[in-house]
Amino acid sequence: MHKKIIATIILLIITLSSFACAICGCGGSNFYLGLMPHFRTKFIGIRYEYSNYNTVLTNNPTQFSHNYYNSVQVWGGFNVAKRWQLLYIVPVHFNKQIDDDGFTSKNGLGDASIMANYLLFHKTKTYEHNAGIEQQLWVGGGFKLPTGKMDVNLKDPNITVADVNAQLGTGSVDFILTTMYNLRIGNWGINTILTYKANTAKSEYQFGNKFTGSAIGYFNIVLKHINLMPNAGMMYENTAANTLSKISVAATGGYVTNAMAGVEVGIKKMNIGITGMAPVSQYYAAGQTKLNWRGDVHVSFSF
Repeated sequence: MHKKIIATIILLIITLSSFACAICGCGGSNFYLGLMPHFRTKFIGIRYEYSNYNTVLTNNPTQFSHNYYNSVQVWGGFNVAKRWQLLYIVPVHFNKQIDDDGFTSKNGLGDASIMANYLLFHKTKTYEHNAGIEQQLWVGGGFKLPTGKMDVNLKDPNITVADVNAQLGTGSVDFILTTMYNLRIGNWGINTILTYKANTAKSEYQFGNKFTGSAIGYFNIVLKHINLMPNAGMMYENTAANTLSKISVAATGGYVTNAMAGVEVGIKKMNIGITGMAPVSQYYAAGQTKLNWRGDVHVSFSF
């Protein structure tokens, strides 16, 4: 049974990849954790992320682009002692852009991330009928490493924002701060994650710092051999404008608020999940860029 489920997930990832592609460049600066698998010692998995954007210039509607993200990520983590946890994400991007000038694409290794989290507190209180309250608060941080290719001359006056955004990586070492809080009352729970990514400059070009906050409510349904966890929530992202020589670059930065829903399925040591997101409010690139939707499919194994 497990082999059939794994084959189905792999087939779904391949099928989605054949029709989807990555918005040029944003994949190099994106960072998203989402719901983490529950594990005692360690976990490893694969995650596919997709998002789709359209851009139309306000002053010239004939200038347009249809941009897509595809990212296949190997991610995992392991506990160190009682309170420390290490996490890593290694993405491979498949970038494609269709615009008024034609078609462009870039595929390859993206920027890897590594983080360390500390369990600040873990409290449980059990009532009758095994119902209880559990709280966990993790704080930590890490680095995004310049493992993705950046093959443009950022000092070339003819380089455009689109050229920079089309790269697989940012070319810089960036810093990540995270806070994760989980509250469970019986079979109900809410997971909150706050992330701030501070970017450094590459050849005086710096991608804007990004704040991400999400709150996801879930309900755990325990069946005979399967755990189902339907979930829904909101996610907010705010990205500062990019800068060149400390001067803001026009038509960069913005914010988006997404409604999100999904389901997690646990089968013994295996966890399968799918999440979809749709914007309820957004303002990118002076209102010229619109997110259509984004989502992810993942499978992981806990040990």
